Amino acid sequence: MEKKKSNVVAIVTMIFIFAMISFVTNMAAPFGNIWKNHYEWAGMLGNMMNFLAYLIMGIPAGKLLSRIGYKKTALIALAVGFVGMVVQYLSSVMGANVEAFMVKGQPVMLDFVIYLLGAFVCGFCVCMLNTVVNPMLNILGGGGNRGNQLIQTGGTFNSLTGTLTPLLVGALIGQVTDRTAMSDVSPLLFVAMGVFAIAFVIISFVHIEEPNLGKLASGVKDKYSAWSFRHLVLGVIAIFFYVGVEVGIPGELNFYLTDDPMCGAAIGGAVAAIYWLLMMVGRACSTAISGKVSTKMQLSVVTIVAILFIVVAIILPQDIRVSMPGYSVADGFSMFQVPLSALFLVLCGLCTSLMWGGIFNLSVEGLGKYTEQASGIFMMMVVGGGVMPLIQNAIGKSIGYMASYWIVVAMLAYILFYALAGCKNVNKDIPVE
Repeated sequence: MEKKKSNVVAIVTMIFIFAMISFVTNMAAPFGNIWKNHYEWAGMLGNMMNFLAYLIMGIPAGKLLSRIGYKKTALIALAVGFVGMVVQYLSSVMGANVEAFMVKGQPVMLDFVIYLLGAFVCGFCVCMLNTVVNPMLNILGGGGNRGNQLIQTGGTFNSLTGTLTPLLVGALIGQVTDRTAMSDVSPLLFVAMGVFAIAFVIISFVHIEEPNLGKLASGVKDKYSAWSFRHLVLGVIAIFFYVGVEVGIPGELNFYLTDDPMCGAAIGGAVAAIYWLLMMVGRACSTAISGKVSTKMQLSVVTIVAILFIVVAIILPQDIRVSMPGYSVADGFSMFQVPLSALFLVLCGLCTSLMWGGIFNLSVEGLGKYTEQASGIFMMMVVGGGVMPLIQNAIGKSIGYMASYWIVVAMLAYILFYALAGCKNVNKDIPVE
């Protein structure tokens, strides 16, 4: 009975952390609307810095997890996140009139450099938190369909906070003008600082089991590693593409609607928030069925549907419009006319909602003592959420926003391959206890 209570507390704690990850991560893309108004090439750079941290911190975070455990790694991550938010806030109060360097003959001010540094530090935080929460929920659920069920439950709350972030940023910014600055979103940064501080205190008092702590002894040569498993290697590629898809769809949509003369930043943020809201709905549905429907089946079906939605969005004439809920300073929350393509892109949230948990669950299945190491590798490749949207944004500026979504179709095609064939564990002869 005592162990059951401990597991419940640990599960609730991990789900809370899962929610915080999205709250922090989803600030970068809508913040880009502030900076691209000053530097037209800067829209996705904050997002890129946030995810670049995963590439650097992924494997060290996995090693940290193996050596000091889940709780201490989470506490370090929360402290780092607090610092990252403070640095981003500093970008709103200093450096606005100090030139840092030149890009294409245009002066880049110090406040932008400070903001990028803050986004990079926050990336370290969410990388470590992701490294903790995903394997822990999978382990607490016992792996398999039940493990995926817990990951999807955490993902539901992750999507809830992901819904709120672009909505709040859009409401705070309103219509983007030459006077729009980071100071407009300072209240949100203060909220994030408070959440990190409260979470640090709570987790300090929570007991979290450390199931694999010390199993991979330091200095002991092991014939195998997580890299020895083919389904993990293919899954790592799948997660690189998946995060690019998850971030790229609403991120580019936000830019598209912000530049639409009938919309703007507030409406773009509100419509993008619906995408994250539908991710929450999708994850809640997956939570309900994951005990009965296999992860492989769920991942295959939603990937096919997502491909269809995006292809339809690309080929639809952009002058066909539909009413969707949004926000403007003048009208508040109301229904606004947006391109019909936006509706199909938003509906992709129902599909992408299941992909993270599904890919992670299939990739670490049967890894045993290599799970923590695999989690670190996994987090390293989350850098795809910075790289691929940056590439997509470059394509969008070159040949058009909708045409840029063909790269998303290509990434989804690989994820479909992984769901159908790449996820099979062909290395069952490797000892994992």
